[in-house]
Amino acid sequence: MLDETLLDSPERLTDADRRGLLRGAAEAGARVRTAARHAAEAGVGDLKPDGRPRAVLIAGPGAAATHAADLLGTLAGAGSPVTRLAPTGVAPAAGALRWELPGWTGSVDLLLIATPDGTEPGLALLAEQAYRRGCTVVAVAPARSPLSESVSASHGLFIPMATAPYDHDEPLAGAAPGVLWALLTPLLALLDRTGLLEAPPEAVEKVADRLDRIAERCGPAIVTYSNPAKTLAAELADSLPVIWTEGTSAGPAGRRFAAALAELSGTPAVVSELPEALDAHSTLLAGRLAAGADPDDFFRDRVEESPALHARVVLLRDRPIGGLTAAPAARDLALGHDTPISELEPEAGGELETLAELIAITDFAAVYLALASGA
Repeated sequence: MLDETLLDSPERLTDADRRGLLRGAAEAGARVRTAARHAAEAGVGDLKPDGRPRAVLIAGPGAAATHAADLLGTLAGAGSPVTRLAPTGVAPAAGALRWELPGWTGSVDLLLIATPDGTEPGLALLAEQAYRRGCTVVAVAPARSPLSESVSASHGLFIPMATAPYDHDEPLAGAAPGVLWALLTPLLALLDRTGLLEAPPEAVEKVADRLDRIAERCGPAIVTYSNPAKTLAAELADSLPVIWTEGTSAGPAGRRFAAALAELSGTPAVVSELPEALDAHSTLLAGRLAAGADPDDFFRDRVEESPALHARVVLLRDRPIGGLTAAPAARDLALGHDTPISELEPEAGGELETLAELIAITDFAAVYLALASGA
């Protein structure tokens, strides 16, 4: 059950935030600036690549590496050579994970390693394997971690991850807000130098500014009725989030939101892109999860009985290209099945900025839902 009174109590939110999730979300803009500085100090801005890489391979544990690969692939556009290397192993522990390069990997390819840990022996072995193949290696990980020595020994480029003191108080969640931006920002700067995507320093600074503005709008001191993240968290209480996305940038933001809900608050969610979501989820909305599916719910004992789980559509929209949009059809389908709908659309700006806004608001919402539900 969601404790909605906690949402409007900054002191209680702070006490409940044992994992530093709110601080990570609030300091996302600062993380971007620090990470950009680390990339510059590591010499990323001075690189003179000999053309675009044939393939960009991304390896790392958990949600952070998955989301970074998804975001970079989306920003690189159609025909993107960005591929995530999924690990194998008997457990998700750092010592048990292993990564393998595809058999075709060679000197015209680029391996990116992104990890908030840096102690994974499997990533060190991967860097050595890439070196033997002639593949360029770039890693982002905590400074002075074992991985930094392995990458340096493999003649790769190591970029220290932007961290905060409280990162070491508790194990870092892969979907934690601060982790994503600390790992993603140096990789944006690097791929901008390769010509694979556009993320010049001025665009990255705009991302940091946009994240700062969202932190002001969604911070714990802002009451629920004027706080879009707290409002969304309250709306998602005791519901199954059905996340629909529209627009290029909204896709990875929706997938990250679903992963963050599961990892941070234990809330399951389904996600799909419009217009295909209308067919993919029409049966779901017409079934027992529809808001009108249980007429006896009105007579339920509100104290003794848990509420029935019903779907709630969350529509994340980037600005549609050419004015074409499936949003009206999405609203009609949801409301036609008595399913409530929440909508988020970013303010105008560059692709990186709008993507950052969608991620920031949904990150805050996932954190508030986790804290208010006692996760």
